[in-house]
Amino acid sequence: MPAPSDPRLEQLQEWLAGRLAETAFSMKPASADASFRRYFRVTAKGRSWIAMDAPPDREDCRPFVRVAALLRAAGVNAPRVEAQDLERGFLLLTDFGDTTYLATLDATNADRLFGDAVAALLKWQLASREGELPPYDEALLQRECDLFPEWYVARHLGVALTAGQQRSLSEMLALIIARALSQPKAYVHRDYMPRNLMVTDPNPGVIDFQDAVYGPVSYDMASLTRDAFVSWEEERVIDWTARYWEKAKRSGLPVDPDFGAFYRDFEWMGLQRHLKVLGIFARIHYRDGKSGYLEDTPRFLNYARTVAERYRELAPLARLLEQLEKHQPAVGCAS
Repeated sequence: MPAPSDPRLEQLQEWLAGRLAETAFSMKPASADASFRRYFRVTAKGRSWIAMDAPPDREDCRPFVRVAALLRAAGVNAPRVEAQDLERGFLLLTDFGDTTYLATLDATNADRLFGDAVAALLKWQLASREGELPPYDEALLQRECDLFPEWYVARHLGVALTAGQQRSLSEMLALIIARALSQPKAYVHRDYMPRNLMVTDPNPGVIDFQDAVYGPVSYDMASLTRDAFVSWEEERVIDWTARYWEKAKRSGLPVDPDFGAFYRDFEWMGLQRHLKVLGIFARIHYRDGKSGYLEDTPRFLNYARTVAERYRELAPLARLLEQLEKHQPAVGCAS
């Protein structure tokens, strides 16, 4: 529990007292978050809720409220906003419990859980309407890609790229961004991964969706199957992706009618995400002082290298990743 001198915690408690009609309640931390948001489980008279504390100078609750409504309208099990104070950055949400996909996934239940996740994703995408969410445009894709050289290469690895390496990386990122922009568009959760899916009834409960955008249709499947914290063998990823593609095609979603072409889009979209997350994990560590994330960077390097080596156009990126790998510090040595 945060220290009693925490001013925002005291404000949140006062706000909750008013929302819960001064019913006696207890609070305890509910989950960690890579952002500046905090979550608390609030319990009163046998019921529980999740209280979100999002400091307005750091976070904006309005996208969360908006996307929650869109998800629920699409038939997806997202938290219901029970009470809100957008000016102060407080939300009271329905409680999905403690069991994430990440905590419970194993070889025996993965097909069932991922089947539920795909079904929810299809509902979300089928509800897509242009103009409802911010566009996943070239500027946003570029800002995300720039995190890789700024935070991972320069800050974490301590590498100053040569002029030739910088030119090569810029060309590769432009190619990846162009491929993303050429894809058909749908709603994109943008972090649709096992850590943000809860085992619920109906399943799954979907959380951490406030950064949703309108963009490449393959993004969320790449996020789901090429996860930051758990890896799957290639055959299983292809099978899950093919099952999604078949259902999406039958449902009328604008996926490429050729699975090979769709899988290429899926891999290139995943590559953009892998490079972005390498930068984000480094930034979380060095700027925000949150340790642990860097331990998962080898997983993303492996994802990125595998895709870069598979496609001839990406050979310069494969070479650069191989060169950078020589500078990779041992786990636990970053500071």
